[in-house]
Amino acid sequence: MMVRKQVLVLLLFLLFVLQGTIVPWLLPSSWQNAIMPNLVFIVLLFVSVYHHRHTALVLGIIFGMLHDVVFYGEMIGTYSLVMGFSTYIMGFIFRVPRAPMPLMMTVVILGSLLFDSMLFAIYRVFSLTQVSYDWNLLHHILPDLVVHFVFGLIIYVPLRKQLEKIARREKKEKAA
Repeated sequence: MMVRKQVLVLLLFLLFVLQGTIVPWLLPSSWQNAIMPNLVFIVLLFVSVYHHRHTALVLGIIFGMLHDVVFYGEMIGTYSLVMGFSTYIMGFIFRVPRAPMPLMMTVVILGSLLFDSMLFAIYRVFSLTQVSYDWNLLHHILPDLVVHFVFGLIIYVPLRKQLEKIARREKKEKAA
């Protein structure tokens, strides 16, 4: 059981590396300033719904802080706060064992909107951005949302199966 959790953390770290190295090469140069997909966040949304929201909260804080340190230097802690909080809230609202695909894709859409809107609000409060929410929604949030949705569709079946296996083993251990 511990091996599956280690594989999950390794998968998150691999996605973190991929989103910073390979994904920018795959995007056309005209899209690189608009689209900044956060693949780790999408996997954490799955963890919060299919496994446990507290696990997603802790992993969100850890990988959010890693994101803050590696990618952005203006404010440390914004991604950590927003990633942890967003995954926890989505897991709290949508905690459904064996959630069907339409529900999980709704979680991906709402979670992505919450994540990017909270980031925008924090940056706006601290005057790190001067653009309006409407402009940001059209040029950053919605393009990211489309990428997040497609990535969520791609990983839905294999990730759901793995997270359900982890949950079943934990129930067996508690019962024993």
